[in-house]
Amino acid sequence: MTATPAKRAASVEPIMHRAARIEDAFHEFRARRARKRGFLATVVPYTGYGSPTWVRILGRVLLVREPKPGSRAERKHRRREESIRGWRSFISVPVADAPVTIEIEGVTHEVMPDRGGVIDTVVPVQLAPGWHTVRLSTPESTRVFEAPVYVVDPKATFGIVSDVDDTVMVTALPRPLLAAWNTFVLDEHARVPTPGMAVLLERLSAAHPGAPVIYLSTGAWNVAPTLTRFLSRNLFPAGPLLLTDWGPTHDRLFRSGREHKQTSLARLAEEFPGLKWLLIGDDGQHDEQLYGEFSTAHPDNVAAVAIRQLSSGEAVLAGGRSKAEKHSEISGAPWVYAPDGAGLSEQLTELGLLP
Repeated sequence: MTATPAKRAASVEPIMHRAARIEDAFHEFRARRARKRGFLATVVPYTGYGSPTWVRILGRVLLVREPKPGSRAERKHRRREESIRGWRSFISVPVADAPVTIEIEGVTHEVMPDRGGVIDTVVPVQLAPGWHTVRLSTPESTRVFEAPVYVVDPKATFGIVSDVDDTVMVTALPRPLLAAWNTFVLDEHARVPTPGMAVLLERLSAAHPGAPVIYLSTGAWNVAPTLTRFLSRNLFPAGPLLLTDWGPTHDRLFRSGREHKQTSLARLAEEFPGLKWLLIGDDGQHDEQLYGEFSTAHPDNVAAVAIRQLSSGEAVLAGGRSKAEKHSEISGAPWVYAPDGAGLSEQLTELGLLP
């Protein structure tokens, strides 16, 4: 039977952007060379999250040369990984054709990474609320990698979403240079936490046991290990990072950070309809508008919005401030503003979100 025009159109995949095709060809070329040199597909695990019946597994598959277990080369390799600067993470070769085995409580699933090597998949589970460990492996490597996964208690009613740059981390760089500097130059030892923000997030976590903490950023997945170490080193509560892939997409030259945040917030509202989120960001440019739009679209999912006010110098480097609006009157959720974590903490206490 001849297919109808509608069926033929539906079966035709959209044409990939030329930049994406060039990127894929470049990655394939590098992958062939790396495999000839003995590099193997291994997994870089990221923190995931979910509910008692499903979990979102995050990670990335890269080609690396694995030293022998217990050897001096392995110890040196681990030290290098812990002090790696951002730019080194971008010279690794992503793998799109290596199957990844996910093991959770004795149950296994096999998934494939996307064209950038990123693993972002949801698998069914039966888990109790709290932290769990997921094991990830590839057929090429003998190593098994462990990823923490936080299962949100269905009884939880409160959650925290926090921006990273200029919110929990001081950047003080012009926006055009910010991404390049943080991505390619700086390591986590040189990054400076925003005063009082770690204490604020830790107090919120203690005041709301079981509340998930999500770090939402427009940064690339390549720097997830660096950001995770920064958050841990500066005593921020543990939680998943929601980042984005680097490079062109199927239909555009550059990825949209704004769209990434919009999509991630909407997904969280859909995944956890019973949670009210405290949204934390800064007034550098887009957070206020994004949080305002989300609060208006999902008024039942927002407990409050906390905005860190940049200094005059930081605001100039950030390209200005967001245009102030009476967000509380529009969305119904309370908004608080302060230049640091201590100031936000005082106002959130007045709102009853902190003891």
